[in-house]
Amino acid sequence: MSDSRHPFKQLAAIDVSPYVEKKGPFTYLSWPYAVAQLRLADPEARWEVWRFDGLPYLVTEIGYFVEVAVTVQGLTLSQIHPVLDGRNKPITQPTVFDINTSIQRALVKAIALHGLGLNVYAGEDLPTHIEEGGEVPTKPAAHDSSPVTAIVGQITEKQLNYIQHLLRVTGSDAESLLAYFGFESLESIPRNHASRVISALETKKRAA
Repeated sequence: MSDSRHPFKQLAAIDVSPYVEKKGPFTYLSWPYAVAQLRLADPEARWEVWRFDGLPYLVTEIGYFVEVAVTVQGLTLSQIHPVLDGRNKPITQPTVFDINTSIQRALVKAIALHGLGLNVYAGEDLPTHIEEGGEVPTKPAAHDSSPVTAIVGQITEKQLNYIQHLLRVTGSDAESLLAYFGFESLESIPRNHASRVISALETKKRAA
């Protein structure tokens, strides 16, 4: 399969810099542009705002959250986003405008999981946690620096083990996953892209 047919590579190759906005110290990608480029790349792409007891947001003891799922060529990836103010601080009593703004941010980040504008969020890590079940491997941070990694930028052993675990528990086909993201093998996945592969498999695991 040529690079032009890899949806992830196709979207990741788009230069989003003219549409990046700065608000104080924070960087954002314009959501209308992200949606437009997504639909141009895949006219059948779709997205969904997930509901919690019928509401487009989740209320917890630590704040409000929204979640948006984006499907590109059959692969669905979702992004959870807290409801934040202009300083990226949690809002304890959000308005409908605050909820809508957070949904737009979650949408852009969910699109980024498919490749478009991914570099805008290159400094963000996924949290580390232990999977239930005792001997299940620990989920690595997005920029795990395992000492067994011999090549700079190569996937770490922890990331590889966790991806292999998720492939088993979800019954996923490794070749199909690699074809979607445009990698030749699990071992050739760049370290800074491993978290996106993990996110795709975790989304499938949650939906099972």
